[in-house]
Amino acid sequence: MGDRYHHIAYGPHALARQHRAGSNVVYGDVAAQPDSGPDELGERELAFLRSMFQFHLATVTDGGWPYIQYRSGPKGFVHHLGGNRIGFADFRGNSQFVSVGNIEDNHRVALFCADYPRRMRLKLLGRAMIVDDDDQLLRELMTVPDGKVSARAELCILIDVEGIDWNCSRSLVPQYDREYIRELNQANARRVAELEERIRVLEAREGERG
Repeated sequence: MGDRYHHIAYGPHALARQHRAGSNVVYGDVAAQPDSGPDELGERELAFLRSMFQFHLATVTDGGWPYIQYRSGPKGFVHHLGGNRIGFADFRGNSQFVSVGNIEDNHRVALFCADYPRRMRLKLLGRAMIVDDDDQLLRELMTVPDGKVSARAELCILIDVEGIDWNCSRSLVPQYDREYIRELNQANARRVAELEERIRVLEAREGERG
């Protein structure tokens, strides 16, 4: 992983605070190194993004204010389009188009992706673009491993990722969805089945003796 994230996120005031707190030896000193270019999306990041069914997207208004929007879809709705580019279909919502309008004015975006049951989170910084004239791309982004997304969509949002940061999970409160609970219960279910089979065999033996 490179250091572009730190060069983007750590401004002079943040670095000054880190120096006063002594945390620059962990964080800020990375930003003192030459910028090596965009952080590369690796298989770990791509696998994590493919598992996402929700994330938060931050854009910037024309007045400089941050704007955060919740995005969700079936697992696999975030697609890898090669290199550092990811994309997803913009599902029809309340037609406010705040995030879309912000991206058209200022391409800078941030994504906060969290797997709450496993207490993992990934932050991405990048430059986004809106594509509203490519039906083939839209069909591709509407396709997920389980089939096709049923929601309506008219736009594609593409993001060229520049910065990547696997954030500390210490303060991430775990939240368990049905799929994760089912996954945890599978091991217990297998064990129960094994024990039931052993009981059946033992009972059969006792019956033969009797």
